[in-house]
Order: sequence, then C-alpha cells, then structure tokens
Amino acid sequence: MDHSRTPLFTALKEHAAKNPVQFHIPGHKKGLGTDAEFREFIGDNAFSIDLINIAPLDDLHQPTGVIEEAQKLAADAFGADHTYFSVQGTSGAIMTMIMSVCSPGDKIIVPRNVHKSVLSAIIFTGAKPVFVSPAQDSNVGIDHGITISSVRKALKRHPDAKAVLVINPTYFGVSANLKEIVDLAHSYNVPVLVDEAHGVLIHFHEELPMSAMEAGADMAATSVHKLGGSMTQSSVLNVNTKNGYINPYRVQTIISMLTTTSTSYILLASLDTSRRSLALHGREMAARTIELAQYARHEVNKIEGLYSFGKEILGGEATYSYDPTKLTIHVRHLGITGYETENWLRDHYNIEVELSDMYNILCLITPGDNRETIDILLTALRELSNQYMHVNEINELVVKTPEIPQLSLIPRDAFYGDTEVVPFKESAGRIIAEFIYVYPPGIPILLPGEVISQENIDYIIDHVEVGLPVKGPEDRSIQNVKVIVETDPIF
Repeated sequence: MDHSRTPLFTALKEHAAKNPVQFHIPGHKKGLGTDAEFREFIGDNAFSIDLINIAPLDDLHQPTGVIEEAQKLAADAFGADHTYFSVQGTSGAIMTMIMSVCSPGDKIIVPRNVHKSVLSAIIFTGAKPVFVSPAQDSNVGIDHGITISSVRKALKRHPDAKAVLVINPTYFGVSANLKEIVDLAHSYNVPVLVDEAHGVLIHFHEELPMSAMEAGADMAATSVHKLGGSMTQSSVLNVNTKNGYINPYRVQTIISMLTTTSTSYILLASLDTSRRSLALHGREMAARTIELAQYARHEVNKIEGLYSFGKEILGGEATYSYDPTKLTIHVRHLGITGYETENWLRDHYNIEVELSDMYNILCLITPGDNRETIDILLTALRELSNQYMHVNEINELVVKTPEIPQLSLIPRDAFYGDTEVVPFKESAGRIIAEFIYVYPPGIPILLPGEVISQENIDYIIDHVEVGLPVKGPEDRSIQNVKVIVETDPIF
C-alpha cells in the first residue's frame, strides 16, 4: 500500500481550503467564535480542521470513505486484519476488546497489574476476573508481566475463560514470551487480548519485543500517542481475525458505543499522519530512539547511587525481552524515594518524568528526544547524586505487594450494590465498592467486590504517607471508603 498517502488529513486540508460557510457545530466556526487568546495560541489551522462528520469527511462510527481508507492503511502498517481508530485513548480500545468477547458472568484471565480501564470494562460487562500475579523483580522493586507457567495454571483451572489479557510490554518495557502465551491460549480455544499501550514502536524494529499482531494475538490496544507521535487521547485497536475468535462487526459496534459522536478530527488526523511517519520511517525512528536510550542508560550507570537495568535482567520467564527506550532509574541507594526524585527534578531542572514509585523513576525516551534532552537529564541526575549520595541511609528495598484479595462479589454487583461509608483504617474484613489505585500507572490495589485486608490498608497508607498518587475513592483524602452493606465482617 502507498503509505505516503494521508487520506483523512488530506481531505481535511482540502475541505478547509475551500473555506465553506458553516452552519454546523462546532460553534467556534473556524475559530472566529472562540476566545481570542486561545485562538492566537492554538492557531487558525487547528481550528480550520476541528470539524465534524459531514459527508466529505466520513464518519468514525460507520466509516465508508477517507476514515475507512486511513484505517486500512493503519492495519497494513501494524500487520492487522482490521484497525479501528480510537479518540477515547487506549483505555477506550482496551474496554472495546473486553466488551467484544465477554458477557455477564464470563471469566477473563488478567494480570493483577492491569490498567484500571480493564477493570472498568469488567464492571461494564459483568464479567468475573481471574487474576494472575505478575512476576516481581526484587532487585528494583517493580512488577513484570505474567509468565507462561502462570497462564498455563490459570487455563487449567479455568478452561472456560473467554479471554486471556496480556500486557506487552509492561510500563517498564519488559515482556514475557508472548508467542508462547498466545499459542497456549489458542490450544484452549481462548483468544488473547493485548494491552500494547507502551508498544507502538515494537512494530517497527526487530530489537524490540515482538508485537501482538506478529505473535498471533487476536486484539491489541496500541497507544500511538504515547510513543508514536500522534496527539494525546488518540490510539488504535488492532484486530486479527485469522484465528476465528473475533467478529470485526461486533468490535465496530462496541467501539462505537464507547465513542463520542463528536469525534475529534484533529486527533484522527494525527493518527493518519503518524501512521505515515511510522510506516515510512518507523525503523529509522526506533533505531535512533534505541541508540539515545542506550547512551542514556550507559551514562546513568556511571552515576554513583543510580542504576538503570538493561539486557542483564533477561533470561527469566517474565523477562524474555525488553524495550530499552523505557529508562527505569533506580534511586534507592541515594536514600530517597522515586517520588522525591520526581519532585527534585521538577523543582531544580524543570524536568517531568513519566512516573515514580518507592524506588524508581521512569523516563520515556521517544522519537521526540535528542542528545540535548538526554544530556539535560544526565546533568540533573549527576547533581542529584552529588546532593544525596552518602547523606541519607540507603532505603531498604521491601517488595511488599499485598496478596491478591479475596473476590467475594462480581465487581459489577459490588459497584452497583447497597453501600455505606466507613473509616478506611477500620475497614478490614469489609467488601469494598470502589477502586483504589496508584496513578500513574493506574494499577488497582483494590477493586469493587474484594475483601479489604489489614495488609491492604497498611500498604495504601504507606503509599499515601510518602506522597505517591493514590486515587479512586470518592473521599480523595482516603479517610473513608465505600463498602457493601452487610451484617458481619468477612473475617
């Protein structure tokens, strides 16, 4: 296919060039009816293509024209049979995957460290999650993915599961052997759904982990905006129908149900143009990004008190391959937390990182970086080391992730059940009716239907006390929590 073409973006430019008289939304009408300061900052071109699904521009909900052409080009670029554009982010694409295969009461095998959108979809469908514990890295204090062994065990216990969901790669860039997991699941006639939010570049370079489509997975939600150059909230859902598990017409129906009818053509155009860049120059872009990241990793590992893992972690079931563009920097030996490091970098160098936890910060190296941005980061990290090394005691690394809680109610039943509010510190033994998670990355600690343990309470309080972003409850202070109304505690 001719990947130099951008059918949707070209149609938008041609339509704007005609300067039509508009009697339709949006009401700003090419920017003339919006705030003057905002218009000056954003620019007239952006307003000129902020349009709606009028006939020349096709309709994302039932594409038959330029959007359909753009999606076919994207499918070819990503090695998919069908690709659907999402203006609801990868969260919307993930929810579409689950809602396309699960009905009320169905089981779905998922890693415990899934994004909260997975659990949102489970609530919407009324499905029952079968959780698999991810492998833990005791050297740097992070979770990896699920292993072939853990998936095999889950499938033996739950051969009636409607899907297996895999994260590939993880937020920290690490992958298990996805091809083995796909083949195993398919031997049970179970489709594989992949959260590929952090894996757009893996489609375009052989040194990166295998992509979901290459591994034969059935659906994959891929964040083009995270690493591939499109605008925030734009993503794609890639579908493989060769295995016979996925009905593409149902996928279109579900993604349409979850998508606003006021679709952003600016976001859609950014997907169209980013596909062009990736298809034509993706390998070169990825190679340059890998080279920058490896330079950064090499220099970080020269700085006293800091460590950024690389290929040395490979060789385990959960660590089959990794994406070096995810620069995880372990700061424990400086005697400070990752969260404190994040704040220090912001306050002293105007540097913003992707996320922080008790022991690490994560910096994403993308095609938008260059040697200058990397050197700014390295300069900051050297000063950080000089300031904190040998000043504080080294933090003890304690991987204290609680056991997966007992699921007493299907999450949807708990979410919509009769509830009451109780003090969080006194909630042990109660069934929670809301989410508690750390964001970023958005991984749940508790979800509706689970029994709160004292271990959960202590773990959450520890995170709050060090300043990590614990979110979810209606009471943002997390002093109180919603639980199911019942007579006696579970234990």
